[in-house]
Amino acid sequence: MPGPRLAVVVGNRDFFPDRLVTEGRADILAVFGELGIEPVILGEQETKLGAVETWAHAKRCADLFRSNRDRIDGVLVTLPNFGDEKGVADTLQLSELNVPVLVQAYPDDLGQFTVERRRDAFCGKVSVCNNLRQYGIPFSLTELHTVHPATESFKNDLRQFVSVCRAVNGLRRARLGAVGARPNAFNTTRYSEKLLQAAGVSVSTLDLSEVFGRAAKMGDGDARVKGKLDQIGVYADASKVPPAALARMAKLALVLEDWMEQYGLHATALQCWTSIQEHYGVNACTIMSMMSERLMPSACEVDITGVTAMYALQLASGRPSALVDWNNNYGDDPNKCVFFHCGNWAKSFLPDIAIRTAEILGTTLGEENTYGAVAGRTPAGPVTFARVTTDDRAARIRTYVGEGRFTDDPLRTFGARAVVEVPNLQKLMRHICRNGFEHHAAMSGSHCAAALAEAFETYLNWDVYRHE
Repeated sequence: MPGPRLAVVVGNRDFFPDRLVTEGRADILAVFGELGIEPVILGEQETKLGAVETWAHAKRCADLFRSNRDRIDGVLVTLPNFGDEKGVADTLQLSELNVPVLVQAYPDDLGQFTVERRRDAFCGKVSVCNNLRQYGIPFSLTELHTVHPATESFKNDLRQFVSVCRAVNGLRRARLGAVGARPNAFNTTRYSEKLLQAAGVSVSTLDLSEVFGRAAKMGDGDARVKGKLDQIGVYADASKVPPAALARMAKLALVLEDWMEQYGLHATALQCWTSIQEHYGVNACTIMSMMSERLMPSACEVDITGVTAMYALQLASGRPSALVDWNNNYGDDPNKCVFFHCGNWAKSFLPDIAIRTAEILGTTLGEENTYGAVAGRTPAGPVTFARVTTDDRAARIRTYVGEGRFTDDPLRTFGARAVVEVPNLQKLMRHICRNGFEHHAAMSGSHCAAALAEAFETYLNWDVYRHE
């Protein structure tokens, strides 16, 4: 899989020393090499020093970017000196890339505050950003106003920016699958396809009758079914699951995978109860867990905006995500709670994963019809949580993001479960309730809230609440 590719605009003002541009260009390429980022950048002979200053330079650089449009994930604007704000803005406008932009400016060295080494990029960055705002080009900023590329601070800026690029570009062309109707009792998972489509997120649908019909045409002895059974056995402890239930799971997995491939889908949300238990005789959790582990996130209860958040977290972090319920208080600790589902979390969250029955659903649907739920406990570690919702009344997509940590606090219960500590949790819960967010959230075993908030707000123009 190819690494990230960033286009690079090197800004210049010709009355600053040439060596600053030459050194800056080399610095950026060295950092790119260290971080595995492929540059798309003018050669040093294509314009003066390979930088952009004039209208002619802007056109030449924009031509290069346009010819590589399908390969470019984002743009880095680097200012070794004050730079030419019009040259930078003209380049980005002419290139029509529509990708995230990061603006970096070099710091001056007080020990070299002379005509030969003075940069003035502190001021130039303000001018570049002013012009980008005038041109209507959204952009990201480094943590420090001026920062040298060789520092760990800038490397962290670049890592976060690459995450922003993945999230933005992925969501703008996301293809999601809705399998079955939402459970009738769950108004909470209603959503607007039209608002999602306006943001670039497409939804394809599949009726459960088609799923069950296609699965019924597969024999237990089919080579593909046997292959999928082997995958399930390797994935999780299935020792307590009847062979007939395992065969049904395998066929269900194959039907969904074939459908996803047919329509180029990245993620799915399923009606996981009650039709599948009543008319097919298993829970879909195991195969959903397997798909999420393979970076094909799958959400419960046809929660399309929930799986949108799952996919966003996956894009930003590069790791599997899961859908959870904000489910229980944890004793009298105001900053801890229990995440739970019955459950379909990816194996990455459950090192002790086992295939079991869904104990709650089994009380009404018959426990023998609920084999396929996965159970396990998430160990201590980082967590980022996020939610996407379509607010039809305001004709807006709204989100929240935040970070906390999984803990090893005692928890004696069943299903897929975790204890989570979130600073100011009560404030977050008030925000969720007052603003009509769903009881579901997506989670990732990483810290990537800053990148996700930047992607949602700056580039997708979604409303964001960043919990801290």
